Amino acid sequence: MTSTVEYRARVVWDGNRGAGTADYSSYGRGYRVLIDDKPALLGSANVAFRGDRERHDPEDLFLAAVSACHMLAYLALCARNGVCVVAYEDAPHGQLVHDASGGGRFSEIVLRPRVVVAEPEREHLALALHETAHAHCFIANSCSTPIRCEPVRVAPTAPWQQPA
Repeated sequence: MTSTVEYRARVVWDGNRGAGTADYSSYGRGYRVLIDDKPALLGSANVAFRGDRERHDPEDLFLAAVSACHMLAYLALCARNGVCVVAYEDAPHGQLVHDASGGGRFSEIVLRPRVVVAEPEREHLALALHETAHAHCFIANSCSTPIRCEPVRVAPTAPWQQPA
């Protein structure tokens, strides 16, 4: 059985400084992502493309979406398989390659999640569930970019302790 969930957003450009895009250097790259009942997300182009460094750029959001989707799929799998995760942090890395035409694409994304589990005997299963999470990740399944997951082994700890 399949099901469908629809998503909608509005992206509104805020960068018209009076002359529109009459000149490449004269318009702003700012925009807002608007989704019903959620705070606006302020975005811009990357600084390398005349953007505002204080706003999220599409490349940052893409990388974060891949990482967050993997995390959410992983945490659900852990909960369903009796693995108590007490801390999760990822340091994803993506590489954008420009081509001669002025376009480009991410050549790869590498996820490096650090997971702390409460029970030492469940650590092996916790590491193995990353592969299943990758297969279940909606965002990864929607990308042509190769995505690798290289979990960082972290010794289990009691739930009340903070990971290193």
